[in-house]
Amino acid sequence: MSYEKVTQADEVLIGTKQTLKAIEHGTASEIIVAEDAAAEIQQRILNAANESSVSIQFVDSMKKLGKACGIDVGAATIALKKQ
Repeated sequence: MSYEKVTQADEVLIGTKQTLKAIEHGTASEIIVAEDAAAEIQQRILNAANESSVSIQFVDSMKKLGKACGIDVGAATIALKKQ
């Protein structure tokens, strides 16, 4: 389900830095985190999202998340931008 959301989203911000910026600026509608991402990355994203009340979804694979975003490498986390 979350992979489908990514492929259908109008704008996706890929990567930890971009995701954190989107959370901080209030432009993220939802965060998707790969379960196989490093624990410290997951924790940073979860803390920021919880503080800002942004919903979080988990997917099983960084590689599949990257592919859903249209990139050839894995993505630990992405933000779906508010419309």
